[in-house]
Amino acid sequence: MARMTPVTLESASGTAKVMLENVQKHLGVVPNMMTLMAQSPLVLECYVNFNGALSKGTLKPTVREQIALAVAEVNECEYCLAAHTAISKMLKMDDDVILAARKGEAADPKIAPVLNFARLVVKHRGKVSEADILRLTEAGYDEAQIAEIIANVGLAVFTNYFNVVAQTDSDFPAAPSLVQ
Repeated sequence: MARMTPVTLESASGTAKVMLENVQKHLGVVPNMMTLMAQSPLVLECYVNFNGALSKGTLKPTVREQIALAVAEVNECEYCLAAHTAISKMLKMDDDVILAARKGEAADPKIAPVLNFARLVVKHRGKVSEADILRLTEAGYDEAQIAEIIANVGLAVFTNYFNVVAQTDSDFPAAPSLVQ
């Protein structure tokens, strides 16, 4: 059970109500994470705006999802693993691609260094090496794209920590267990 009280469309007022109505309009549902974030309309607004801004970047939606999966696995966020697995399936990603992303792996040589880098950023709290950056540039990423990768990691860490602390009830099917 969640440690916070959800703010529903019925119980919301002011900015929270407007934000939740917009989420409902765009997604068709209001995910549990957002009902908890709505306790502070500012937090919900930050999440929606940050996510919206990154969706306009150069990274493909599938790569953004793979980053989110890799980071959620490192942070052991069951809610985000379930949510991003569901979103990845909506994007027609294969199960093997989803599971590989959770391990920080990809068959695509352009994506593999991104996922490895994302995991390193989380595991080492941003203290990555020159060699880690070099692997991204050798894979064809410029500094702007590296900045976007870091921002996507930051967004994922934010939602992971939020959901782990809040113990958000999942409204997505559980992600399958990884065989280690």
